[in-house]
Amino acid sequence: MRLTFDSSFQNGSTAGRIAAVLFIVMMFTDLGFGAAPKVTLTLKSGPPTSNVSVSGSGFSAYAAIDIYFDTTDQALAIANASGAFSNIPIQVPPSALPGTHWVSAVQRSNGQGAQASFLVQTNWSEQGFTTKNKRTNPYENVLDASNVGLMDLDWSFTTGNSVYSSPAVVDGVVYAGSFDNNVYALNASTGAKVWSFTTGGSVYSSPTVANGVVYVGSFDDNVYALKATTGTKLWSFTTGGKVASSPTVANGVVYFGSFDDNVYALNATTGAKLWSFTTGNLVVPSPAVVNGVVYVGSSDGNVYALNATTGAKAWSFSTGDAVESSPAVANGAVYASSFDHNVYALNAFSGAQLWSFTTGDPIASSPAVSDGVLYVGSSDGNVYALNAFTGAQLWSFTAGTNLESSPAVANGVVYVGSNNDNLYALNASDGQNLWSFTAGNYVASSPAVVNGVVYVGSVDDNIYAFTQTGDARGSGKALVQRPDPAKLVPNLSLTPSKPSKAAAAVNTN
Repeated sequence: MRLTFDSSFQNGSTAGRIAAVLFIVMMFTDLGFGAAPKVTLTLKSGPPTSNVSVSGSGFSAYAAIDIYFDTTDQALAIANASGAFSNIPIQVPPSALPGTHWVSAVQRSNGQGAQASFLVQTNWSEQGFTTKNKRTNPYENVLDASNVGLMDLDWSFTTGNSVYSSPAVVDGVVYAGSFDNNVYALNASTGAKVWSFTTGGSVYSSPTVANGVVYVGSFDDNVYALKATTGTKLWSFTTGGKVASSPTVANGVVYFGSFDDNVYALNATTGAKLWSFTTGNLVVPSPAVVNGVVYVGSSDGNVYALNATTGAKAWSFSTGDAVESSPAVANGAVYASSFDHNVYALNAFSGAQLWSFTTGDPIASSPAVSDGVLYVGSSDGNVYALNAFTGAQLWSFTAGTNLESSPAVANGVVYVGSNNDNLYALNASDGQNLWSFTAGNYVASSPAVVNGVVYVGSVDDNIYAFTQTGDARGSGKALVQRPDPAKLVPNLSLTPSKPSKAAAAVNTN
């Protein structure tokens, strides 16, 4: 483009020259010759259904700007006088598969735009998935009942001893403990070791990852806080007994139990003790923390509800034997299993019994709860599916021998290990065996299912990863071609979106 100026510009008034310059600046901006458009996201990664706020700058004043997730036009923003907009909400589609996707902001008048990448990735950050301990991943959209039978071993990593610990999977890294005294961090896509940290005893506890820190217990009587990226110890806290309990982290506090009969609450940043509560025997399970209440079982046969801030007892419920499984909280109920052969549903506010279901043997398996159904394993060799509101049996599957592994539920499939050396994938609706894998020894570890991959440990000393060959595993590999902004088709029926009040949010389950 060539611009020419006649003598009226050179000889005209100052006001006239300023007006002409402003016209030229506006023309150049609209044509894309001004500052390049930019777009930023409040989240760079998250699971499907994540709520993301989009902001942009460098567009024309008062321009209409379409915001796309991949090729779908989700929102219309109107720039301000400076050509900027902020906090326009969009949602990652439930069908968005693990991997890199693109958010594009495109000006309607000239097709100019900017893009930012978004990594669709789900984390299984603690043994119960969230502090509710429901052991259910509601975001899984790769593996389902129709294709889980095509899974195969992706990789395995051999430790120096048995792996009872259940894996945590966060930001592309798998964390698990071993009876060789180590906590391991492995690349989730390859199984390559990222780091290991040696404690003074066996690590039965399952790691929990929160805010870049790994929290884990050891049979050396300690709970450790390790830097997630390097394994460097940040602090440790010594109890009076072994720590098999898997820590639960909520609101800056670490909650766990010890073989010294106590439940502890520690400052997550410093490890300073906030309070402890003494039960009548060992505290093996991981606590659930919901709405300011800590729910935890003890080998004294009780389920306790404690004030999360003070440790004061709100209520307790006595079963007929030790409670060594972690409670799940859903539907206003606390679900707990006991060595007295029973699964119990208790009112979360009062501790009153809602129902119980009797199996043939003691229960060490922690219940999973999904879509109104409770799934639990028993030492009688069966996996049971129960109506979560009534306790009525819906189906059972015989795994052959004792079940210590706790079920995990994702996208219509129940995954559980057995002491007959097998890992099973069962149809959640009817208990049909869809897939199994035979390890070198029994599978007491509880599975984690994220991003189309099943991770689990075994007493054969290994940590395993299973997936369908060629499936994306949240490693950052693009699943969609980066769109050309000029070729994206706007949805002309959209009305301008209002900025979101919250910067970003992820659904809580």
